[in-house]
Amino acid sequence: MALFQEIDPLTFAGGRIVGIEPHSVAAELDLRPGDELLAINDQAVEDTIDVQFYAAEEELELLVRRDGEILLFEAERDYDQALGLEFAHPTFDVDIRRCNNLCEFCFVLQMGPQFRRTLYIKDDDYRYSFLFGHYVTLTNLNEHDWWRIENMRLSPLYVSVHVTDTELRRRFLRNSHAGDIMEQLRRLAEWNIEVHAQLVIVPGFNDGEWLARSVRELATLWPEEGAGGVVSVSVVPVGLTKHHKYGMRPHTRAEAAATLNYVETLQREFIDRFGIRFIYPTDEWYLVTDREVPPLDNYDGHELHENGLGMVRAFLDDWAVIRREIAVARTMPAPRAVTLATAALFAPTLRQKASEFASLTGCDVQVVEIRNERLGETITVAGLLNGSDVLQQLRDAGVGELVVLPRVMFDHPDTISLDNISPQDLANLLDRPVALADALGDVWDALRGESKLMYRPGVAPAGTIDLKVLGNGANGSAAHLS
Repeated sequence: MALFQEIDPLTFAGGRIVGIEPHSVAAELDLRPGDELLAINDQAVEDTIDVQFYAAEEELELLVRRDGEILLFEAERDYDQALGLEFAHPTFDVDIRRCNNLCEFCFVLQMGPQFRRTLYIKDDDYRYSFLFGHYVTLTNLNEHDWWRIENMRLSPLYVSVHVTDTELRRRFLRNSHAGDIMEQLRRLAEWNIEVHAQLVIVPGFNDGEWLARSVRELATLWPEEGAGGVVSVSVVPVGLTKHHKYGMRPHTRAEAAATLNYVETLQREFIDRFGIRFIYPTDEWYLVTDREVPPLDNYDGHELHENGLGMVRAFLDDWAVIRREIAVARTMPAPRAVTLATAALFAPTLRQKASEFASLTGCDVQVVEIRNERLGETITVAGLLNGSDVLQQLRDAGVGELVVLPRVMFDHPDTISLDNISPQDLANLLDRPVALADALGDVWDALRGESKLMYRPGVAPAGTIDLKVLGNGANGSAAHLS
């Protein structure tokens, strides 16, 4: 095989298989967990993107390493038949591509000691952008990467632009070698790649006229029908922890209101030009200015929840449905004392709707606003809460019979918080059942015994708590619900 001239099949990384889908090509070939896929049709595979691309043929040859032995499997796949492989990791060659920027607002550079190990890894991997919607800067791509993006049509991509002026962007990223982002985006547009752009706005750095110029230039890449280009621009307020040391600051309420007003003015202009709003402020702008979040239709079909757009509206819309379901329920679960924990930004919204939930269900519902002591009180979103802060502050406030925590707080493959604490750890330490939730519908499910994310005290967790991280908080010292 030609492949043997390019790689050593005994040492090439390959993809370690951990699961086989029933009735798939892999199942018919009797591939097994523990096998390592090296190549498909003479093409070495370095990640799941390669597997998706090269396995699209009807006739397949799979080169596999099993217990040190090299095996070749041949198969014919039906047009709609899946290859059916689940891999231990989406990339086979390295864990993840590292970032070569030193952005002063980068969270990795703002982390204190003794957090989750992966939080100290600066990732900037275009493959994760395509596979999972991660935002990347395009500053660390080589020609092979560009070739893959073009020839495998890796669309859409999610790009952190921040500012379109090359010199200012280089200063912003602290990377004198960063390329011309507009040139790179034009290159992607020519290849029919769709791009979702992101501007993280820092007061006094890339706001004002720089923001206006960036949006104006990105709008020149709005795609014609069926073509590639910039299809959305998310505007995100900078997040700064108490460990930030570069002189940046968060927006004042007045600055946030001015930015939101400006973006909404642009939206009206783009509706006239493009038929959609094109530029979208994240939920945080609305919450910090006490403005009503827009309806989901205002996001024009874009799925940008993971970037903080539309999450609050989705919560409110879910509650509108669930409250009708509760109102007509034939049987009601026994009333219980329920404690809902969330971060400062979302607490006022949750309190209002939790009061309605309590009236309908007869439950005694307490909302506890958790201060982010580990990262600082300027960090007000639930996804960045720490288990040790939750534990200490719930102990101080007292908890009901059921504790409900934001699911997004444990949004990690190992279901652990930023400081390595699991929901099971918290259930054991609080001596209460703990449910994870994104919405009040999940709380309703928990009351009815239908939650799939329920942790009961007395069960040994899969891992162990890092007692250094938990620190004095466990002893009472002063140390998606969205």
